[in-house]
Amino acid sequence: VQLQASGGGLVQAGGSLRLFCAASGRITVINAMAWYRQAPGKQRELVAVSSSGSANYAESVKGRFTIIADNAKNTVSLQMNSLKPDDTAVYYCKITLPWGMNYWGQGTQVTVSS
Repeated sequence: VQLQASGGGLVQAGGSLRLFCAASGRITVINAMAWYRQAPGKQRELVAVSSSGSANYAESVKGRFTIIADNAKNTVSLQMNSLKPDDTAVYYCKITLPWGMNYWGQGTQVTVSS
């Protein structure tokens, strides 16, 4: 199983970006799809997760970010609006398959300038 993430870049505060992640390989069922981020000097943190038709978000991104999971196409996107400098980080996608098998994408850099 491989995940390919894309869509990162440099944007000014208040702007928008959309991240995209596509999973390929032997995938039958995806239990959850998620986005994480890791800022310099900080631990990786959960940003948003979609599972069984429900989505949950970190408090810091609620109302600004939207996770869009397409289980039929094995893709997950993250629409990020009203971006802030504190959103600057490397963003990683992750899928969880049955038996707790987790797979990660390679990470995509998001930089928000003030």
